Amino acid sequence: MHGRLELRSGAARLGVAPDIGGGVADLAVDMPGRGLVPVLRPWAGPSAGPFGLGMNLLAPFSNRVSGGGVTGPDGRFHPVAPNLDGEPLPIHGDAFQKPWQVAERTDARARLVLADGAIGPFRYAAEAVYALSPHGLDVALEMTNAGPELPFGGGFHPWFPRLPGTRLHFAASGLWLEDDRHLPTRHIPPAKMPDWDFSTPRALPRGWINNAFTGWDGQAAIHQPDQGMRLDIAAPGLGTAIVYSPDEAADFFCFEPVSHPVDAHNLPGRPGLRMLAPGAALRLELTLSWQPLPAASG
Repeated sequence: MHGRLELRSGAARLGVAPDIGGGVADLAVDMPGRGLVPVLRPWAGPSAGPFGLGMNLLAPFSNRVSGGGVTGPDGRFHPVAPNLDGEPLPIHGDAFQKPWQVAERTDARARLVLADGAIGPFRYAAEAVYALSPHGLDVALEMTNAGPELPFGGGFHPWFPRLPGTRLHFAASGLWLEDDRHLPTRHIPPAKMPDWDFSTPRALPRGWINNAFTGWDGQAAIHQPDQGMRLDIAAPGLGTAIVYSPDEAADFFCFEPVSHPVDAHNLPGRPGLRMLAPGAALRLELTLSWQPLPAASG
């Protein structure tokens, strides 16, 4: 058991949780005049499980899969069973539920490996590299198919502090509405939902949001004037962003850079998924960078 693995670089502190899906326990930076400020939601501790972390790694798929399974390129159907208590559908793959091993570690860098990824028909190995600098965190997640040819995907599931002044800013060309099972129903332009159009910096909606935004350009910003911080997000090649928060009473929200929309395995053309032959790999990258935010900004 590795517990919490701490990396440091200048004023930045990163906690990694190898035993809890290899995810990020916490990420904070010492801001002048403010002390240690959380970039990600502070860790609730091991007893809170994977969704008490600051960020989860998602492989070999993101979010929910309907229909009981996935279909390979040969037309063969492969069952995938639900993998999380309280969820009737399989969700987020299994990487976030498994212990990872620490393969390398320095003061500011760690490489973790997962040798036995296995959910439904998926068999894969994965590697996660965390590289911390005084002003940012680079994360690389790579999965290698060790089973039959199948459509792979994944991404990153950060949990950010939701504060009174929080503003989210990113561009997207479309978004999926969801049904009561949190599955996509209709694809519309964000402009049709003004409270969900983040093309200019905007507060999160007061009520529920749990929607996949498509045509995302891989760039986003979170303004946190209550913390005196601006956070920039870069996820090259990840064309979908999922925004989730229960309501304005929640102390968190999620902005999830992922490779594909919810239930992409059952959408026409399987958008964003990558068909991996045995031995082929899929690499996903995320950068979080922070800077002081002028007091008048927001």
